[in-house]
Amino acid sequence: MLMPKRVKRRRVHRGSLSGKAMKGNKVTYGEYGLVALEPTWITSNQIEAARVAMTRYMKRGGKVWIKIFPHKPITRKPAETRMGAGKGAPEYWVAIVKPGRVMYEVAGVSEKVAREAMRLAANKLPIKCKFVKKEDLEKGGE
Repeated sequence: MLMPKRVKRRRVHRGSLSGKAMKGNKVTYGEYGLVALEPTWITSNQIEAARVAMTRYMKRGGKVWIKIFPHKPITRKPAETRMGAGKGAPEYWVAIVKPGRVMYEVAGVSEKVAREAMRLAANKLPIKCKFVKKEDLEKGGE
């Protein structure tokens, strides 16, 4: 599971999910990408499950880049605890994903294999996703 090695503040505010992705919205490393179409938090478990689904289908051929990282801690108070007494302890970590964000990239495999691998990965994620090619994004086809 992905999580930061160390952080300065362990409890953060919820933040906002409004707007589109201004950074990370281009395919930079690979030939194909998986783009988010909705805003959400994606947990480290979901990121890993999608990665495993992709690499298993590609039979460990090609290369996969994960372009999102779970920096945000989500806290939870223990069950049956009274209100008050401060904020709960960090329970898990999430990556903030906005529409247009390229979450995964793939290179070194055919388009057919990449498309199916990305479809399997998208099924593991809680949002709608879109398969894109590097040349399509460069033309401004988004």
